Amino acid sequence: MAGLPTIESYPLPTSPDLPANTAPWTVDPDRAVLLVHDMQRYFLEPFPEPLRGQLVANAAELRERCAALGIPVAYTAQPGGMTTHQRGLLKDFWGPGMRPAPADRAVVDALAPRDGDWLVTKWRYSAFHHTDLLTRMRFHQRDQLIVCGVYAHVGVLITAVEAFSHDIETFFVADAVADFDEDRHRMAVEYAAARCAVVTTAKEVLA
Repeated sequence: MAGLPTIESYPLPTSPDLPANTAPWTVDPDRAVLLVHDMQRYFLEPFPEPLRGQLVANAAELRERCAALGIPVAYTAQPGGMTTHQRGLLKDFWGPGMRPAPADRAVVDALAPRDGDWLVTKWRYSAFHHTDLLTRMRFHQRDQLIVCGVYAHVGVLITAVEAFSHDIETFFVADAVADFDEDRHRMAVEYAAARCAVVTTAKEVLA
């Protein structure tokens, strides 16, 4: 059945839980952008506590540290109220999606965008699809992407794969993303570490 599933709480991974990385990359604040991926009320509403609170807290901590280092912060957000044409095949897997009302569309308060942040309207799984994210990164000479948000095995992972395809070094922050369950979360983390990104934690990514 199309739509978001019921989600049960599970523990977010810690550093000892993470797989070995293939790539040797480290974050350079002068090259990086932080992407806060789809942290809208609609997408977070299915998460129970304590999972939701831990996810938001880790992402908010990451956002503060990036901002303090002068790393640009970008947000993806679906527009809500998409027409059948705009929704395309998404409707067959996820139904009609969110409403345009702030109760669905707004980014959660703890991560609300600030003046100067990049706002990217999201249309498909990848944050790069039919958006100006790549153009903005190229203009600002940024070739690293730190990613947090939801859902790990859907948009977050697909965005990481496409970033890799554009020769953008990507950092998949394993305890600042979440998923429908622990197995899908683990699958996304393992694939990212093996094939397209460096997997890390919110505390270690900027160490």
